[in-house]
Amino acid sequence: MDQEQALTALAALSHPTRLDTFRMLVRHAPKGCTTGELVEATGLSQSTFSTHLAVLAKAGLVRSHKQGRHHLQCADIDTLRALILFLATDCCQGRADLCEPLLADLAC
Repeated sequence: MDQEQALTALAALSHPTRLDTFRMLVRHAPKGCTTGELVEATGLSQSTFSTHLAVLAKAGLVRSHKQGRHHLQCADIDTLRALILFLATDCCQGRADLCEPLLADLAC
């Protein structure tokens, strides 16, 4: 992941609705959630929610596919992994001693 991709992903996650949506999708990975379930969880109108979903999709954080009559939204775990690695690599500057506490927290 390069800096521009990281900035796009971070900007997409900088809104409470989009962050909550993405977190919900991560919790439901790999299956995902229907668009209707996400709209209901947010309490927003379909059109307002679609705008937020489009921002997440453009950032590569969410993928959509059709299953029967429903559109399923799924967190793109590869993009999440790349974003976390980009941040950790940049922040830790290759020093394992700085990243070890972070990795230990993730293991819990």
